Amino acid sequence: MSFLKRQLERFRSSYLSVWVVLAIDVVISMACTFFVLGAANMMAESTIYAWEWFAFDWLLTALLSSLLAFLVLRTHYVIVRHTTLRDLVKFLLVAIFKGFSLALVVRLIGKSTQASDMMAFLDALVTLIALVGYRVLVIRIYDLYKSRVRAIQSRKRLLVYGTGDKAVSIIIRLRNSPHFEVVGFISGTLSGGHRQLMDRQVYHFTTLEQFRAEVTRLSLSAVLFVKPEDIAAENEHLVRFCTASGVKVLVAPQISDSSDQQALTFRKLRIEDLLGREEISISMEEISASFSGKSVMVTGAAGSIGSEICRQLAALDVGKLILYDDAETPTHDLRLELEARFPKLDFAPVIGDVRSERRLDYVFNKYQPQVVFHAAAYKHVPLMEENPCEAVLANLGGSRLVADKCIAYGVEKMVMISTDKAVNPTNVMGTTKRLAEMYVQSLGLAREAGRVQGSTHFVTTRFGNVLGSNGSVIPRFRQQIAEGGPLTVTHPDITRYFMTIPEACRLVMEAAVLPFDNRIFVFDMGAPVKIADLAARMIELSGRIPDVDIKIKFTGLRPGEKLYEEVLSSTENTDPTPHERIRIARVRPVDYEDISVSVDEILDAARRYDIDAMVRLMKRTVPEWKSNNSVFEKYD
Repeated sequence: MSFLKRQLERFRSSYLSVWVVLAIDVVISMACTFFVLGAANMMAESTIYAWEWFAFDWLLTALLSSLLAFLVLRTHYVIVRHTTLRDLVKFLLVAIFKGFSLALVVRLIGKSTQASDMMAFLDALVTLIALVGYRVLVIRIYDLYKSRVRAIQSRKRLLVYGTGDKAVSIIIRLRNSPHFEVVGFISGTLSGGHRQLMDRQVYHFTTLEQFRAEVTRLSLSAVLFVKPEDIAAENEHLVRFCTASGVKVLVAPQISDSSDQQALTFRKLRIEDLLGREEISISMEEISASFSGKSVMVTGAAGSIGSEICRQLAALDVGKLILYDDAETPTHDLRLELEARFPKLDFAPVIGDVRSERRLDYVFNKYQPQVVFHAAAYKHVPLMEENPCEAVLANLGGSRLVADKCIAYGVEKMVMISTDKAVNPTNVMGTTKRLAEMYVQSLGLAREAGRVQGSTHFVTTRFGNVLGSNGSVIPRFRQQIAEGGPLTVTHPDITRYFMTIPEACRLVMEAAVLPFDNRIFVFDMGAPVKIADLAARMIELSGRIPDVDIKIKFTGLRPGEKLYEEVLSSTENTDPTPHERIRIARVRPVDYEDISVSVDEILDAARRYDIDAMVRLMKRTVPEWKSNNSVFEKYD
């Protein structure tokens, strides 16, 4: 197929010699003369002309007059496939000149009759029709050819990674695709067994040169991955071969056996795919049974984590879903999405602030939620370092209000979303989340001990950065790449733990149904990622060269920012759960009455915007808070 494409491209970009065009036109003109002369003799009752002499004069005149007319009018310089109406006028003049010459010569040799004049007229007419018809035919063939070339060139030629059932299903579904053509498979190992599958070659690439040779030979456009976990496994091998060779990396949607035969939509490779891990296994039956038919409320519902929790809950056949958020436009966008994707879902978008006690009372009283996911929080470290009172009022005050309302209104379970920045915090944001953890856990323990009346079970989940969340590093890098750079990184050695948003939310759902109460669950975040390496990889995925096409600029650590995040789930500081990716943090117990007094004092100072008093109280309550690169270091 690639050979055919090359030949078609060669034909498209080259033209016949002008002398070849002239010869073709002369042949056509003479063929018309032979046709008219033969037809005239067949129709005559007797040969009225001495054939040898008349025919010779007639044919010689036709040849010379045609050749002269073509040369004078320069018709052979007109590209046949690009002939215009104006060019056709030249062929009309050629035919007229030829017919006039034939009639004139016959008169000069004394053979002129009414029949010979008619023959000259017919010769001119047939010649005109033949010359014009030839060009119309070539133009039509060329148009059909261009359509075929466009169809061939518009179809992306793919190699599919993998030789399993999912890869085969892609072949079947793309069999009649006008957009994609699968030319073979890629095996991750040499021990794949088959060297052909579905009548297509199975390739294994060990070097970049080998890959590039096949890219040229196959006219390859893209490599398609059908399983996301394969992408991360090939990050340092095949994916780099593709980016170095200008070959696109596409990712197929997840295909179920019951999926219909509608057209597949492949997406481009994202940096999240390279940082992902093997798909998490969770007990969907147990989760579905825990939430099916129940009224569930999500605070911060329009945020990155909150909105994904809403999507996953919507797929679990919940009885009612309450979307609680104070951001109007994101809440509106989420509402439109849920209406389109889950038309049967009973949900209520509510504009409200978790710092507003009366608004919370109204919502809890009206909708009577049975489960609450508390995801509302301020999360940007430098911004909260500059606005510490707002961080305290939202992250600590809001969390306390939501937890208290869960007790007051008989909510079955509250799941609070926390952060790895609460571990040995170095900034205001992390400390407010640690204080919220302490209050919520102590409230649950007090309820369990009977010191607080209520039936609510409390669970806290703690994890690191989520890939692609609003305002996070990856969207920022994408914007900077689109603007031509530079990509700004605070420090060459700064590292972070990352998890995809769906992955984090699946673990939150799993943690919510584990048989543990009043615990802080931490998630296995995998290996830390160096942010400078992340920036370089994103530049490469955009088709540019790091520090050549787009620079990486180091700007220095921001206020309150750590160089390295704490390890969340080591065996030294956690206990296991039935789920291998979820562990229980070992944290010091806090007395509910004591923490309540401390929280009251901290919130009172925050409402008065007495930052000095507030920070001192926070550091006394969370003594592990050691400020880093911050104005609050003086209080350590």
